[in-house]
Amino acid sequence: MAQQERAVRTRRAVLEAAAAVFAEHGYTAATVADILKTAGVTKGALYFHFDSKEALAKGVLELQTDQVLPEQEIKLQELVDVAMSVAHRLVHEPLLRAGARLSADPIGRRHYGSAWPLWVDMLTDILTVAHQRGETLAHVVPQEVAELVVSSFNGVQLYAQLESGLNDVEYRASVLLKHLLPSIASPAVLMRLDVAPDRGARITREAVPVPAPVPVSA
Repeated sequence: MAQQERAVRTRRAVLEAAAAVFAEHGYTAATVADILKTAGVTKGALYFHFDSKEALAKGVLELQTDQVLPEQEIKLQELVDVAMSVAHRLVHEPLLRAGARLSADPIGRRHYGSAWPLWVDMLTDILTVAHQRGETLAHVVPQEVAELVVSSFNGVQLYAQLESGLNDVEYRASVLLKHLLPSIASPAVLMRLDVAPDRGARITREAVPVPAPVPVSA
């Protein structure tokens, strides 16, 4: 068991190092040598878990949705919380910044994919329940709205990255939701939603990381 736990820690350390390098340099310019140096592990340890830079990128993307936020009485608040927690984490976590950069790379994503479908699926599930509960307006189609939220958020994230180095991304995400939610939420629900810029910081403190799987061969 100790060996398995060590393997899990090593795998996570490698992925966090890869995320830091991808976030700073992008996929094409990142090198395995840079990742090894950042992770502080041997080449053998890295290749035990990942056989290529492409596999590392896929691993980073798979971790984008690895936090479970607290359930809320209003399901649409959970949609807000996902968006605002991501905005907050973008500022503080290279893992999220790497996911955003990798997902938006038009060339690299052909090889390793994108985190966007994960976010769309998550928000579609939330919106489906919200719609069933009558929290949304009648015209809402959950997957369409999920795709709109993800695409709009990524535009806001990119704008904030280029204009302020992400310093105001939480404020900009809050503004986006304030203008978007009236076209989605029923009036009674809308007035109860917390979309304050600091919502992400508050809710992230209550999040629970999803445990990493233990490698079978570790």
